[in-house]
Order: sequence, then structure tokens, then C-alpha cells
Amino acid sequence: MAFQFTDANFQETAIDNKGITVVDFWAQWCGPCRAITPIIEELSTTYDGKALIGKVDVDDNAELSAKFGIRSIPTILIMKDGEVVDTIVGAPSKQALIDKIEAQLVAA
Repeated sequence: MAFQFTDANFQETAIDNKGITVVDFWAQWCGPCRAITPIIEELSTTYDGKALIGKVDVDDNAELSAKFGIRSIPTILIMKDGEVVDTIVGAPSKQALIDKIEAQLVAA
């Protein structure tokens, strides 16, 4: 299951994380967000131990959304060692997301 990032745990789980972190900013009422949820869930299992993959509910975590300037959802941030290295706005294909994660793992 994908990790649940919150305003309270984001610093220690994503910013302070050494390695790759994938953060999906989403909302329950967003159709495209719900459409990619199975992809996020599957990749969180596939990359377990290699990358931390999780979700941020923008309605419950306004502080994080504001901090990263999230204006459209879904927005997916790919972070490396706590720094944003790639941003995807909109619903990517599974392969597009895999390609971006793999690119960061190779560069690690």
C-alpha cells in the first residue's frame, strides 16, 4: 500500500529521506487522481525497498500543497535526497512514471 504523507510526517519521511521518494498530490473528488491510484499502489509494492512511494491528500494537507505550489492535481513530485528533481502534472501512464523513477534510481 502506498505511504500516506501528511503535513506532520513529510519532513522526516520525504525531506530527510536519503534516496528516491515519489509523492502523488491528489484528492478524493478528482477523477484523474482516482484513475492513477492503482498505478501508485502497484508501484509502491514494486519499488518497495528501492523508493518510497506515497500520496498526499491535498484537502487534508493544505500546508504541503502550498509549500510545493500545487495548483493542479494530480501532481507527482519525484524527489532525490529530499530535493525535487522532477514534476509530473496530470495523470501519467504507468510506463512514463516507471521511466522517471528508473532514471533517478540509475542516477543514484
